[in-house]
Amino acid sequence: MLKKTLIAAISMATSTLAATGQAQAADLTISCGAVGAELTLCQEGVAAWEEQTGHSVDIVSTPNSSTERLSLYQQILSANSSDIDVFQIDVIWPGLLGNHLLDLGEVLGEDAAEGHFPAIVENNTVDGRLVALPWFTDAGVLYYRTDLLEQYGFEPPETWEELTEIARKIQNAEREAGNGRMHGFVFQGRAYEGLTCNALEWVASHGGGTLVESDGEVSIDNDGAAAALDLAASWIGDIAPNGVLNYTEEEARGVFQGGNAVFMRNWPYAWALAQSEGSEVRGKVGVVKLPHGGEGGDNQAAASGGDNQSAATLGGWNLAVSRYSENRELAAELVAFLTGEAEQKRRAIEGAYNPTLEALYQDDEVLEAVPFFGDLYETFVNAVARPSAVTGDAYGRVSNAFFSTTHDVLSGSKSGEQAVTDLERELSRLKRRNW
Repeated sequence: MLKKTLIAAISMATSTLAATGQAQAADLTISCGAVGAELTLCQEGVAAWEEQTGHSVDIVSTPNSSTERLSLYQQILSANSSDIDVFQIDVIWPGLLGNHLLDLGEVLGEDAAEGHFPAIVENNTVDGRLVALPWFTDAGVLYYRTDLLEQYGFEPPETWEELTEIARKIQNAEREAGNGRMHGFVFQGRAYEGLTCNALEWVASHGGGTLVESDGEVSIDNDGAAAALDLAASWIGDIAPNGVLNYTEEEARGVFQGGNAVFMRNWPYAWALAQSEGSEVRGKVGVVKLPHGGEGGDNQAAASGGDNQSAATLGGWNLAVSRYSENRELAAELVAFLTGEAEQKRRAIEGAYNPTLEALYQDDEVLEAVPFFGDLYETFVNAVARPSAVTGDAYGRVSNAFFSTTHDVLSGSKSGEQAVTDLERELSRLKRRNW
C-alpha cells in the first residue's frame, strides 16, 4: 500500500507541474531517505542548490526500509519512468540498478569521482560506467553508555562474549535499582536488509566468512557461523528485548536514546541525534568498533593462524541519475553539488554522516564535531562488503535467504548448526541458477 501511495504521489506531482506549465528543464525530482536526520539534511542541501542556481527540486521521501525502497525503485525504473531524476541508492544497488542509471563520468568528466574513497568509486562503477557518486559511507559501530560502564567498573567490550556478560550485569543491576525498562543490548533484528548487516558482522567476526566469498563460493556452513548465530539467539529475552525481533535502526535508536539500553549496534548517524538537545543520553555516549567472536572455527581467520577480528558491514548511500530523466545534465550537476566537499563537510558536522572524501577525515572541524571519525577511520575504510557484486542480480534473494534464516535462529525455530546447513544448500542452489 505504501509503495502504491508513493508512486501515486509522484505521478500526481508530475501531472500537477505539467498542468501549471512549470514542468520545464529547471524542475527536478530527487528521492531522499528518511532515517534519522537524512531527510532534513537532504532538504537543506537541495535548498542551497536551488538558491545558488535558481532551479527548483521536488523531494520525494521514501520508505525507511531499504528492502521496500529498492522494490519501489525497481518498479519506477522498470517502467522507464521520468518521474524521479535523482535517486538515493544503497551501496549494494549499483549492480542491480546500473542499467537504468546514467554514466556520470560522461556528463561530469573523468575526474568526477576524484578524492572519494577508491573502493566506493569502484563499487559504483558498473561495466566501466560511473553510475553513482558517493554521498556518505557507513559501517556498523557499537554505542555504549559511558556513565554506566564507569559506574559498574567496566571497559568497552572487545568480544561478543564480554559484551554479553557486561550487558547482563549492568541490565540486572539497573533493574534491581528500579529501572525496569533497562536492556543490555539493542540492534536491528527485523527480517530485512538491516539484519543481513548485523548477521554478517556476527559471522565474519567469528571467522565464519562473508556468506558468499569474492570468488563466488558459498561459505556459510561452518562452525564459526553457527556459533555466531547461536550466540545472537541467546541474547533474545536475556540482554535484548523480545521486541528486537522487529527493530530497524530507528527502533533500536529510540530505546537507546531514551536511556533504556547499555549497548546499541547502529550506524554513525545515530551519534548526532544521541547528542542533541532533549536526548536522555546526551553527554553519556561512547562509540567503539564492534566486538569480535571467540577463537576457533573452520574459517579464514583460523586458517591463517590469526585471531578473529572485529567486522563492520560496509554501508552508505550514493546519488545516481536516472537514464530516463528529461533533465540529465542538470540532475548530474545537482548530484555533483550534493556529493561535493562543502556539502559532505556540513553533513558530517551536523548529522555525523561519514564523508566519502578522504581529506575530510583530517579536517579539524569535522573531528571536533565527531571525534570517533578519527579513531575509527580504519574501521570505515576496511569495512566488510556484502556479497552484492559477486552475486549480481541474485543478491536480493541471497540476502533474503540470509536474513530470513537468521531471524529463524533468533526467534528460536532453528539452531545455528541447522541454519547454516540449510542456508548453504539454498545458496548453492541459487548459485547454480544465477551466478
